[in-house]
Amino acid sequence: MYHAAKGVFDILPIEPDPSELWKSSYLWQFLEQRIKTLTSLYGYREIRTPLFESTELFTRSIGGETDIVSKEMYTFLDKAERSMTLRPEGTASVMRAFVEHHLAEKSPVHKFFYIGPMFRYERQQAGRYRQHHQFGVEAIGSSSACQDAECIDLLFTFLSSFGLKNLTLQINSIGRKEARQAYIQALKDFLSSKLSLLSEDSQRRYQSNPLRILDSKDPNDQQQLVGIPSILDFLSQESKTHFDTVIELMQTRKIPYQLNPRLVRGLDYYNDTVFEITSQDLGAQNSLGGGGRYDGLLKQVGGPDLPAFGFGCGLERVLQTLLRQNINLPKPPVVQLLLVPMGMQAMLKGFQLISQLREAQIACELELSEKRLKNVLSRASELGIPYVIVMGDRELETGYIELKQMASGQVERLPIDDLIKRLCPCTL
Repeated sequence: MYHAAKGVFDILPIEPDPSELWKSSYLWQFLEQRIKTLTSLYGYREIRTPLFESTELFTRSIGGETDIVSKEMYTFLDKAERSMTLRPEGTASVMRAFVEHHLAEKSPVHKFFYIGPMFRYERQQAGRYRQHHQFGVEAIGSSSACQDAECIDLLFTFLSSFGLKNLTLQINSIGRKEARQAYIQALKDFLSSKLSLLSEDSQRRYQSNPLRILDSKDPNDQQQLVGIPSILDFLSQESKTHFDTVIELMQTRKIPYQLNPRLVRGLDYYNDTVFEITSQDLGAQNSLGGGGRYDGLLKQVGGPDLPAFGFGCGLERVLQTLLRQNINLPKPPVVQLLLVPMGMQAMLKGFQLISQLREAQIACELELSEKRLKNVLSRASELGIPYVIVMGDRELETGYIELKQMASGQVERLPIDDLIKRLCPCTL
């Protein structure tokens, strides 16, 4: 027997074990429809990019010293010996598509959203999978603090629209290059006497990218960081004004936030505003989504020097949090009518009839299992199908059928030709 690879999972059209209800496809469709409706209100349009790209695109944009590039990418050689990588995140691919298709020439500002799988080779745990699904947006062309606020507001509105509780915006500014260089030196000075106490990863990062130490999940590293300088004290006046405006806009929207000077995110392309939205119900991996500003990334991958802002949101974590908080979610969709043919002629007539019903936008199904009628009716009741028709020779001869309401057991006799009118959605 074959099994799904470690760290991946199937999304099924039937309800699995209650503990894995988040793997039900109807809940994913519910989330995706909410995303499409909400992003259209904010003026974002969908973009779809390939699942794999040239490895260099990710190493150049994400940063060689990030955990994603150094430890987590699925990289392979294709038949032409070219290095390819399954996309670990969505932004780099969107930037590549933007440059390749000369989209800067079409409009001064572009706002995209995407939904799709991302791939990272990491240890499987709650909310972290080797194939995970992400909802993301990228807004290209505006350096305004309002653009930062709009993206943050969009993600917070998406999450809170389900009734999720205990949501908190963690927000920080990591400034521009000059401010970060000054801060990095101050950070290295602070940690120099504690270097031997840091984890092996943080000791390596001390030389290559000290900001990544702030991102360490090692409890001992976090202890050594107590009392570190705040990057907010190193911001230029321009960055400080920008960040103050973002905060003011968050207050205007009444979005609960916490200033978190240690928040740097795990990608090297960020500058100025960075943020995460967290939930207390996810344990250690408590981030539902996050992102920030990445001015300069487009130029880095060969495009024009345009500002940009975006975020990514893990859909697995959203669904798991919805279920943990017992949020009222939709039930699986059911057809309105199950037609049970008794014999070949009834099946032929039934197939014609349900085709007409579907053309009238009435969801229906023809029973083809050939099980005992008692079992078929029991299945229809379990699935919550409102109506059942059993069609045999008598119904074909008389032209009348019996429409059974499963909830009440009431049976209504009517001409076959009147069925569509009876089941018209406006009368249900």
